[in-house]
Parts: sequence; C-alpha cells; structure tokens
Amino acid sequence: MILLTGATGYVGGRLLDRLCAMGVPVRCLCRNPGALRGQRPGLEVVRGDLTDESSIAPAFHGVRVAFYLVHSMGEGSGFEEIELACARNFARRARESGVQRIIYLGGLAQGADLSPHMKSRVETGEALRSAGVPVLEFRASVIIGSGSASFEMIRALVEKLPVMITPRWVASEAQPVAIEDVIEYLTQAVDAPVDGSQVIEIGGRDVTSYLGIMREFARQRGLRRAFIQAPVLSLSLSSRWLTLITPLYARIGRRLIESVRNPSVVRNPLPANLFRVRPMGLSEAICRALNNEGRQKPISRWSDATGASLSSEPFAATPPTGSLLSNVQVARVPLPPEDAFAPVRRIGGQQGWYFGNFLWRLRGLVDAMIGGVGMRRGRPDPEVPEPGTNLDFWRVEEYVPDVRLRLRAEMKVPGHAWLEFEATPRNGETELRQAALFLPAGWLGHAYWRLLWPVHEAMFRGMLRRIAASAVRLARQKDSIAPKGA
Repeated sequence: MILLTGATGYVGGRLLDRLCAMGVPVRCLCRNPGALRGQRPGLEVVRGDLTDESSIAPAFHGVRVAFYLVHSMGEGSGFEEIELACARNFARRARESGVQRIIYLGGLAQGADLSPHMKSRVETGEALRSAGVPVLEFRASVIIGSGSASFEMIRALVEKLPVMITPRWVASEAQPVAIEDVIEYLTQAVDAPVDGSQVIEIGGRDVTSYLGIMREFARQRGLRRAFIQAPVLSLSLSSRWLTLITPLYARIGRRLIESVRNPSVVRNPLPANLFRVRPMGLSEAICRALNNEGRQKPISRWSDATGASLSSEPFAATPPTGSLLSNVQVARVPLPPEDAFAPVRRIGGQQGWYFGNFLWRLRGLVDAMIGGVGMRRGRPDPEVPEPGTNLDFWRVEEYVPDVRLRLRAEMKVPGHAWLEFEATPRNGETELRQAALFLPAGWLGHAYWRLLWPVHEAMFRGMLRRIAASAVRLARQKDSIAPKGA
C-alpha cells in the first residue's frame, strides 16, 4: 500500500493519476475526503489533519511507502513552524507503523541566504529524516507544466506585457524541469534500489533563468517582447505588481519571488543518475505545457489546494448558528430542479456571477491587494463544483446535484461567510433559495455587514433573478434542439 499526502495539490494530483493508472493501491490522507472520493475507482481516502498526530494514525496501517507532498507556502506568518510540526508528526507515525520509505519533494536552491520558504523546505526534509525512516528527498528546480504556479506566472506576464520592467531575480540561474519528468522521478522512487536516505537534485536538460524561460515562452507563442532590468524594484513591490498582472495573489507571489532569487541548478547529478529518467529540455517542456493549456479542465493546478494546504478546520456539515447574519432571496422557477439548478452549478469562473460581474471582479482585486486569494483562481471544472475545490474566492463546501450548493468564503473578511443555494420542488415548479450567511468577528464584523447591506441586497437580489432567467432560457434552448418526436 502507498500513502499519498498532498493529493489535492498540483504535483500530488498528477502523481495520483499516474499511480492509479498503474494499478497501484493508493491511500490518500487529506482533511477533506470529499475532494477526492468518487473520482477514481478503488481509491481509498482517509480523513486526517497533519497537525493532529492522533488523527493520521489510521492512514499508516499496512503502508510500505509514504509520499509527503504538502506544504504551506500560502499560509502566512508562522508557516515554518506549521511545516515542521506536520513533518515530525508524519515521520513519527511512519516509524511506528513500519513504513519502509518516505518520498518527499522539496525545492532546489543554492546560497547561504535562502528565503524563508526555501529554508523551510530544507528543514522539512530534515524533520522527516529525524525519526529514522529512510527518506528520498527530491529537490526540484522551477517546475514547468500547465497549471503550475511558476508557469502560470510566466504565461500571464509574457502574454499581457509587451514591455517588461524586470527585477534582478529574473536573471538568477535555474534548471527548469518538466512536470512529466518530476512525476517520473517520484514514480520510480517507490521501488528504486537506493539504500538509506538520499538527497536527489533534479532539473531539466538546460540551464537558464526566469528571463530565459520568458523569452522561450514568447518565442513559441510568436510574441515580440522587450525586457528592461530595474535593479531597484523591491521584493514587496514586485509581488504586489504581480497580483495585478498574473493569477498569483500577493502572498504566494512574494513567496515565489523570494525563492527564485537564489540559483537553482543541479550541482550533484550522481543521485539522479540512479533513475531511468532522461529529462527534457526547456523548449520541449514549454511546448508540452502550452499544448496542455488548451485543456478545458487541467489535470491539476497550483491553486487547487490554495487555502487548504496543511491546517484549517474541516468542512462543516452546516454553517454555525448563534449570531449568524443572513441575506435570503427566493425565486420560483417553472422548471424541474435539474433545469432550475443548472445555472447554479456553473456559477463563477468563466461563466461569471450572472449579475454585477464588474463589482465581483473589483471585490476580488481589493482582496488580492490586501493579501487575499482574489478572483483569479477560477474553478477547475466548469460544469461540476466538486467539494473541496476552489471557485474564485470561495471553496466548495457541499454539492448535492440539483439540490444544494454551499460555498465557503476564502476572501479576507472580518468573520466567516458562506453562500448557499437550494432547489426544492413546489407544485410542478422549483423554489430556488439563495442565502448569504455571515458570522461576524466582533464589532468590526457587524460594522462590515451593516455598511455593505445595501450593496449585498442589490447584488444578491439581482443575482438570483438572473439565475432564474438563465435557467428558463437554457431550458428553452434545450427544448428547441431536442429531436422531434423524442
């Protein structure tokens, strides 16, 4: 049995697909089993929180190899302590359960002045080895692949800016590696004939820089771009500026920029030679990533696990009661629930929010500028809001097809917020109920709710009316193209 953590993340999601395709028995440990259950036949999913050592114990039963692919890059201050605590809990349970090998993916960087994020990646590997279980620690340079944070940042910058004022960090040496090669290394590590613990530096065939990556991307896209270096562009300003241009919000952007300021080049290639992997070059890696960008639903994206990487409260069965404030709207739709609910399940992402989309985008921009997630994450599946997945600046907490959709807010607000939709059959029609729920945090939360009440009332009332009208229009279109006499 193989235990996989981080299966809802970018690398973990792709590795899970690969292992399941190989017919390998896999058990996933995650805080929200609903995010994975039902997606792959035979997959075993166990609930557990790495910050609570007792909760993860059942996941290790009968496990031979365990993957540790979680991190808290977006968790804010104190993320280093969270990572170390989680890694130590994981390592102790692995030792007590007789796990033979831990496989860990960290980051590759050189220099004495490592960023807090890269330093934490190294310390996490040390914490995993502390319990005595052999650890194969892969340290990867910049990962190139559709949906990766680095690639999405590069794609957005190059496609949107004909002239770029670049900071010094774009010239740091890097050895970008394709996501396909990373997955191949991880897969082979399960049965690799390696004794004891080993640190394995991995990179692609070419040594370049972020500037080199952007130039190659522009060449393949047929774009003429000018790059002007500005050494005085500060780290803070760079990350805030990235928020306006790319899908990365300020907190993630800052972590990423801090990390790439150090060279990330393979210095010791010998351990990687133990694996049957011949890494592709930069040109082929970008070409493959661009081809995969055309997918309507990427295999996995960096934002899939954003806001849910290491620790938070599990999804609640229902929002809490008490001082819960609400804005409730109701509409009658002359359709069965499956037709009335169709616009609801497609809400957000490219579809938008049916009413006041400009204001929704403005709220997302403000959220991103104050360090929140913003609206740029979109949704991974335009048709089905799977529980646990992101949906703009919400996360899907519950989805019952044609019955209920509940979203939990991940934007910065002085409290906790939910948005619920329910469909109930009523005498041949469907009653759509939409409820915005808010649990305020102190007087600031109450002031926030009261101040925005007129805006919320207009927005939510208009949104439900547009949803009802859209359901009727879609039903008519479906009837008009139905085969005659069917």
